[in-house]
Amino acid sequence: MAVGGGVLLVLTAALVGWDLIDDGVNIFLWFPPLLASWHPHAGAGTVAAVIVAAVVVLYGPAAVARMRWRWLLVVAWLMSVAWTFSLAMVDGFRDGVAGRLETDVEYLRDVPRVDDIGVMLREFSEHILYTQPEPWGLHVGAHPPGVLMVFVWLDRLGLGGGGAAGVFCILVGGSACVAVAIAVRALGSEATARAALPFGVLFPGAVWVGVSADGMFAGVLAWAVAMLALGATRRGWRAALFAVAGGMLLGFTVHLSYGLVLGGVFTLAVLAVTRRIGPLLFGLLGFAAVVGAFAVSGFWWLTGYDLVKIIYADSIAKTRPYAYFVWANLAALTFALGPAALAGIRRLAARPRAVPAGAALLCAAALVAVLAADISGLSKAEVERIWLPFAVWLMVPCALLLRRQTRAWLAAQAALTLAVVHLLWTVW
Repeated sequence: MAVGGGVLLVLTAALVGWDLIDDGVNIFLWFPPLLASWHPHAGAGTVAAVIVAAVVVLYGPAAVARMRWRWLLVVAWLMSVAWTFSLAMVDGFRDGVAGRLETDVEYLRDVPRVDDIGVMLREFSEHILYTQPEPWGLHVGAHPPGVLMVFVWLDRLGLGGGGAAGVFCILVGGSACVAVAIAVRALGSEATARAALPFGVLFPGAVWVGVSADGMFAGVLAWAVAMLALGATRRGWRAALFAVAGGMLLGFTVHLSYGLVLGGVFTLAVLAVTRRIGPLLFGLLGFAAVVGAFAVSGFWWLTGYDLVKIIYADSIAKTRPYAYFVWANLAALTFALGPAALAGIRRLAARPRAVPAGAALLCAAALVAVLAADISGLSKAEVERIWLPFAVWLMVPCALLLRRQTRAWLAAQAALTLAVVHLLWTVW
């Protein structure tokens, strides 16, 4: 019933979206509710994607039950990267990987402008609005400077260009499932972390992780939460070290995308489970250090956010009706979650105590973040990509699915993902 409800939601969003287009409403979508167009095709990654999916479906459930934890995490990361990269390669290396971050609206467009990162930070807010001199490109101006800094650092290391940037996003985004598993285990349930891990590997949102910067954001936020969870469940200097590292990562995360300030709800989930203020105070110290460093360097987050709201109000969002997207966004998100996640969320809602409190609260935090972003009206469409940092956590409820049905659910996840990547041109 949950999956059927998801299918009905998608079909309704598609039909209403087409009606809006026919009525002359410019929602800037060619295949509602997704930012995509109908384009059946295959490519270099097709065979590899099918093989990776088959391996995870056939051997994943047994591997998570038998392998040692550390080796399991390594294998999961490698398989996640292989899955994401093969999906991107369905469009070919040029169009699927290297070219995605080199368009006129993407971040790499402005990398050559940055001769000095310190100067860039001091002057960043002066180029956010289109009415200001030499405005940043669309995505750079709509985000804090942290993401531009990442690609500038890569360029300084000799890893410039779309190919290196794309592979970097895949490597970081592909690690999100590992960080989620570490956080869930740290907060009290290795069994849940293991059971959910194959679903994290075959994450349908991998279509948009490879290649978009939002995939990288998902990995960074996941590791921030994992470090905070480790810090809150350890003792001594290790606890402080993990907590500070997690806080610093979280501080950098909010400087990657303004919407990721909602990642703070995961911190509340960790606090609610562990009830330990001390480690999280160390985390707050790390967070403040990063935010303070940006502020001292010349960029104040609130100033940037206020300017971006001006851009958003005058963007394509003004013709995208809130009354449609406030529910159609959820239809778009279902493509990134897949049927197994819908079934798992329903089971979790019906039996919240079926998993340890830590896992349940992390899932609840992700749902709260999604709903807050949705209701705010600052997310209209494209959420199959924008909400990736929250969607990766909603693979955890898949651990509640019946063990004898695990392979069938994994196959369903893979089938949806392969259908999307082969039937649609997803832009991002």
